[in-house]
Amino acid sequence: MAGPDTEGHWGATSRLMWIALAVWAFFSFVIHFFVNSLNSIVILGFPLGFYMAAQGSLIAFVVLLFWFARRQDQIDRQFGVAEDD
Repeated sequence: MAGPDTEGHWGATSRLMWIALAVWAFFSFVIHFFVNSLNSIVILGFPLGFYMAAQGSLIAFVVLLFWFARRQDQIDRQFGVAEDD
């Protein structure tokens, strides 16, 4: 038998998952579709399109992972299912 907040926990976790997936898709695909347009912007001597393809997306993925883990921990604590209290 499920606990009283199981649906609430799953709803919050599911929303977080879809948000993270949307951010991942944006930095994986959308940015790279516009790489030629972004190359007209130069930052620190590198075209922005090159920077986003080579480094920017990777940095965004690492930040996304840490944000996701922290937010999921907050959700788990909110619904009383955290691994360590």
